[in-house]
Amino acid sequence: MFGKSAKSSSGSTSSPAPSHHGDQKIRSAQIDTIIGKGTTIDGDLRFSGGLHVEGVIKGNLAADGDNATLILSEHGHIQGEVRVPSMVLNGAIDGDVFAGGKVELFEKARICGDVYYNLLEMAVGAEVNGKLVRQKPESGKFAPPPVPASDSE
Repeated sequence: MFGKSAKSSSGSTSSPAPSHHGDQKIRSAQIDTIIGKGTTIDGDLRFSGGLHVEGVIKGNLAADGDNATLILSEHGHIQGEVRVPSMVLNGAIDGDVFAGGKVELFEKARICGDVYYNLLEMAVGAEVNGKLVRQKPESGKFAPPPVPASDSE
């Protein structure tokens, strides 16, 4: 299935050539749910397993379980807070990101918001317009958002 070479009728083996660097990683991940390129979801969304987003989500996104993975393709866009154990990003997020595990940002990734992470891999060309805050590895859970300082004296 995924990651295995396909045998042609002539007996030779071949595998599809990746069109982008992130495509190989995306093909190897288990996907349980796909939000297609022409789809827009208005409202918050919870998922478990693997979620591949090529469309638009206007709302907060949260994962159930420690093995959930978000894959946001080049044309995918999330407008809201994202809370996932791990993610592979080549699209855009407008909102804070909380990841208890690994965050992989490919060259077309764009985040406008703070990123709370345990492990971060960032390709040349990826953008983060916000703070990068590393979390303790032993916590494994999502960090709560920072409490704003009180201006009253």
